[in-house]
Amino acid sequence: MLTNLTVEEALEQIDAHVSPLPEQTLTIAQARGRVLAEDVISPIDQPPFDRSPLDGYALMAADTAGASRETPVRLQVTGTVCAGGCPAGPLASGQAVRVMTGGMLPAGADCVIRQEATDRGTETVEIYESLRDGANYVRAGEDFRTGDVLLSAGTRLDAAAFAVLSSAGIDPETERVLVSPLPRVAVLCTGDELVYPSVHPLPPGKIYDSNRTFLTHRLRELGIQAEPGCEHFMDDPALVAGSIRRAMEWADAVITTGGVSVGIKDIMHEVLPLLGAEQIFTRTKVKPGTPAIFAVAQGKPILALSGNPFAAAATFELFGRPMLAKLSGDPRLDVHRATAVLRGSFSKTSPGRRYIRGCYADGIVTLPAGHSSGQLRSMVGCNCLVDIPAGSGPLSDGQPVQVVLL
Repeated sequence: MLTNLTVEEALEQIDAHVSPLPEQTLTIAQARGRVLAEDVISPIDQPPFDRSPLDGYALMAADTAGASRETPVRLQVTGTVCAGGCPAGPLASGQAVRVMTGGMLPAGADCVIRQEATDRGTETVEIYESLRDGANYVRAGEDFRTGDVLLSAGTRLDAAAFAVLSSAGIDPETERVLVSPLPRVAVLCTGDELVYPSVHPLPPGKIYDSNRTFLTHRLRELGIQAEPGCEHFMDDPALVAGSIRRAMEWADAVITTGGVSVGIKDIMHEVLPLLGAEQIFTRTKVKPGTPAIFAVAQGKPILALSGNPFAAAATFELFGRPMLAKLSGDPRLDVHRATAVLRGSFSKTSPGRRYIRGCYADGIVTLPAGHSSGQLRSMVGCNCLVDIPAGSGPLSDGQPVQVVLL
């Protein structure tokens, strides 16, 4: 088992030991929020016919030469086409067809004049502007054509993607697509000191569990199926191993908190051998969350994180998200970074690599008060982690920093 890895070395090990889950074929409706694993091809042109983008008159640009309010051109109006209707026939020189927005354009027309530049006539119409060929003219297939790639592999099926599919006549309730898998993650939090938030009054020596709440809801925010993996807290290696074994019957990955350091109740070092797990690494050169462990059992990854609330949250973002990105094939889940300018200061030195919480917006990052790994309140409203390299002194106002976006 490897130990004392840098963040980058730990990520290399996670990448090397996590295999992508099989892709799935689902109806588009079932696949909402998933990432396409194949291209979707259009079966039609969109729009399916030449149409008008505005209320006006379809005509030939050549018939409008020299037209102005002082020297109008008069054309014969041969009909009206509203959205959903069809022209009675082709257009000849000297003729115009009144069209409403979305209306099908007649053969022979090569432009549309807005009705505000006419006298809005019904039998004949006066034209007050000179137009060029193609003005205000939406051609069939302007958005996409039959055989075009509507949505490419790697596209997330969001509202815009659903709209595009519907505009091509692809029914989300019946059409099926190949999509990335959605990992199922079991969350287990160990510790004899933990009780559920529903327990009142709080027994002496106990604390309310928050890690399970945070991780479960954070996973769900990311679109991951997350469920608690056991019904009670414990510091018994055999019981914890049994809970993880049962969780692995349905889960694709397990995330635990607590029991990873070197105290007498840090039981994960006993639990993993009971599972027959291959222990890949323990301890990383990062603060908070140094004692994180990564293992694989039955081909499924187990990420065991520190029990300190912010340490668990930070190392989940650093190690858990890349693990889930590899499982799912969804790059959105991976770690994404940005460069920012610090507003304010951080007075501590950082002999080792450190991550602190921050609020990022428009290239600026500000820091909340309170950076202890056991503090939760100062996490509220934070949307990034500031990555402080090992050997750094205090951070000063205006200093450029790297941030991990949450």
